[in-house]
Amino acid sequence: MENIIETMAEQLGAALVILGAALSVGFAGSGSAWGIGIANEAAAGIMTEDPKKFGYALVLLALPGTQGIYGLLVAFIAMSKAGLLGAGGVTVTIWQGLAIGCACLPIAIAGFYTAIWQGKSSAASILLISKRPDQIGKAVILPAMCETYAVFALLMSIMMLTGIKV
Repeated sequence: MENIIETMAEQLGAALVILGAALSVGFAGSGSAWGIGIANEAAAGIMTEDPKKFGYALVLLALPGTQGIYGLLVAFIAMSKAGLLGAGGVTVTIWQGLAIGCACLPIAIAGFYTAIWQGKSSAASILLISKRPDQIGKAVILPAMCETYAVFALLMSIMMLTGIKV
């Protein structure tokens, strides 16, 4: 019984890292998919009227997808820090695993919400270019404002991860 508890204790740190990485990819990626879906509805609507506006809409459709990329990046950094990629060999304590897992939360949470709101903002901008295609520059800036907070969360997750000693 003591052997089982020791083995579990040895692996719990790595499990907490994997949980944090999974949350960062899962939530940020889900938010991106949701946000892109919202923007897709508006894009499909304007392309029924004018298929030539696909190029404008594509730029705005891609914006909510960046949060999923940020979540994936943080997951790679976390797993690499814990030695879970490649050869490995690093033993992560429970407290180190908890710290690394928690460092993944800013991008997981902010990535989820900012991607959804960026999708809504992108949909509104797509509707803007349906009537005023000459305003594409302004239309891209509006959803990019939501991106700012996803970038802040990405930076915070990276700063936290680099501060953890393994």
